[in-house]
Amino acid sequence: MVSDVSKTHPVQLTVLRAEQVAPSLRRVVLGGDGFSTFLERFEALPQAWTDTYVKLVFRSDGGTYAEPELDLDALEERPVLRTYTIRAVDAEAGEVAIDFVVHGDEGLAGPWAAGVQPGDTIHLRGPNGAYRPLPDADWHLFVGDEAGLPAIAAGIEALPPGARAVAFIEVDGPADEIAFVTRGDVELHWLHRGAAPRGSTTLLDDAVRAWSWWPGRAQAFVHGESALLKSVRPYVLGDRGVARADVSVSAYWRRGETEEGFRVWKSQQTEAVMRPS
Repeated sequence: MVSDVSKTHPVQLTVLRAEQVAPSLRRVVLGGDGFSTFLERFEALPQAWTDTYVKLVFRSDGGTYAEPELDLDALEERPVLRTYTIRAVDAEAGEVAIDFVVHGDEGLAGPWAAGVQPGDTIHLRGPNGAYRPLPDADWHLFVGDEAGLPAIAAGIEALPPGARAVAFIEVDGPADEIAFVTRGDVELHWLHRGAAPRGSTTLLDDAVRAWSWWPGRAQAFVHGESALLKSVRPYVLGDRGVARADVSVSAYWRRGETEEGFRVWKSQQTEAVMRPS
């Protein structure tokens, strides 16, 4: 596991460049003096996770910290943390890439990514991990929206040669489709919501239920807007009988909620699950 030091002493990385991957997806590439510390922590993870994530550390006013060494416990004002999937790590180049969903001035991390410039800095806590494609699964199911797309892309690109997979991904339109480089045998379904607001459709649930299920042991990765927890998750677990241990499911955001409101809601869901009956 990653040392507890990374929980209170995040590493500071420097923005090397930023690029628009899709109309609503912006990639920020980080490196600099802190990369060797980050890489040491990354390589200390127990397994080759593809859903590897970090927590970005912001001031409460949305700004970042200038100090290279930062002790979260020593700060007078509690920082704001935002969790993001690592899109890729290039040890040779000394780079780590993170993709951000950007919709105008909504949220905290998105606007930061939209306006970031080379030379800017950000502190990262972690990394940690939670999912990787299992080599003994007969096939893999990926379901998500833009928020889940970086982790889905990382999972698809890590598939071993010939591994069978199907992916259902909801985006605004054709311009938001991105290319994958994978050795796996992937059936890809892009679902376009068009003018419909994000999180308002049943496109993913409808598509997964209408699809002809493959035989054998499935491993499922279902990440995105919170409605997936009440639609795709029970279908996969209940109707299709996928083992709970073979399902990675998480809500990354909730329609109608601010980022802070979503985190309150998510903590309430976790407490409800953990509460004794």
